[in-house]
Amino acid sequence: MSDRDRADAVYAALLTRQGEQWIQPRIERTRRVLELLADPQRTYRVIHVTGTNGKTSTSRMIESLVRSTGLRTGLFTSPHLVRFTERIMIDGEPVSDAAVADAWDEIAPFVELVDAELAAAGDAALTFFELLTVLGFVVFADAPVDVLVLEVGMGGAWDSTNTADGDVAVFAPIALDHADRLGSSIREIATVKSGIVKDGAAVVSARQEPEAAAVLRAAAAARGATIAFEGEEFGLSSQRLAVGGQLISVRGLSGTFDEQYLPLYGFHQGANAALAIAAVESLFGSIGAEVVTDGLAQATSPGRLQLVGSHPIVVADAAHNPHGARALVAGLRETFDVDEWGVVVGVLGDKDAAGIVDALAPVAARVFATAPESERASDPDLVADLAEARGATVSVHPGLDDAAEAAREWAAASDRRAVVIAGSVVLAGEALRLSEAEDWKNGWQE
Repeated sequence: MSDRDRADAVYAALLTRQGEQWIQPRIERTRRVLELLADPQRTYRVIHVTGTNGKTSTSRMIESLVRSTGLRTGLFTSPHLVRFTERIMIDGEPVSDAAVADAWDEIAPFVELVDAELAAAGDAALTFFELLTVLGFVVFADAPVDVLVLEVGMGGAWDSTNTADGDVAVFAPIALDHADRLGSSIREIATVKSGIVKDGAAVVSARQEPEAAAVLRAAAAARGATIAFEGEEFGLSSQRLAVGGQLISVRGLSGTFDEQYLPLYGFHQGANAALAIAAVESLFGSIGAEVVTDGLAQATSPGRLQLVGSHPIVVADAAHNPHGARALVAGLRETFDVDEWGVVVGVLGDKDAAGIVDALAPVAARVFATAPESERASDPDLVADLAEARGATVSVHPGLDDAAEAAREWAAASDRRAVVIAGSVVLAGEALRLSEAEDWKNGWQE
């Protein structure tokens, strides 16, 4: 069996488990497996990242900055866009198929043991995300990495990633999302997320709503942790468009970094970069300008305001909640000189479809309603009804291939039109695959 087949078999085994949306506050199950494996998550330093939006982009920038210091890095993010090995990265590249398969062979006997213990106690078996977390921790220990940048799956306190002790706890903007699991107010959600703050850690945070900031300050005080907020202890000094991205100047915690090139679009990505710099400064005490220059220049954020097509312009974004969709709209307006946007939108059933459509409506000259490739997808007719209720001209398409073709044909009729594909991480992943397969960078082909 090839390494690719072995790795695919690992993913198939993970998919037999309760899925990522099946969440219970039961961190002790993950902890039990890790104890049997001699706690691999304690063999490297950890920067732990949570928040509602921007945490993946921020995590990727932090990893790039740390890698620029010459240290070996691990990066754990979720979900993936194309292939699951994207979630476990070593030195900026997806983990090798062989490393995933070998790590699975290493943990399998202990998984069987813990599953048996759970069954005897009348509890459910280990889930997809619990096992993915364990798998990642083992891969990073086997590599071995010096620093792991660890993105929370959902929440914080009881998320399986919280079995690691973060030297630095990073908070991207906190907004309402997953209210059925995390709470119905900003304060409740911030309280769950604040659970990643560990004794004596350093905490850095993006700008937050006052109630979220108060929760984070209290959590830091209770844990004897330091805390720094964007806009107070660090932040963006300036920001302007540049070819392929933007130039930013950042007032860091230990230094200033002027006119740094960031090859990403959107004001929010500049803010994410400032947060990432502060996180890395918190780990090392200070960093040199060359680290910032190299780290930001190498930063990528697939599926986030990503240009995937030209003539017409096509942008893909994972915006899967209203906060993310509003950031996308702001980024489109800041970055592109376009009169009319065709919005291809598809959402998952457990997301706030009405809120997402509301947020995208201001730029939507035409809406192409579709559905991501997922059993959890919302009916595109529902998305269409929401858009029509807001006065949009709408067409309904069963899948992205049909929706994207119609949108690109519509946009190609005028050089002042463009297309954005948004509403779901799954849909963004499909857009990346389809754009590559059909070579959208070469322009519309009748």
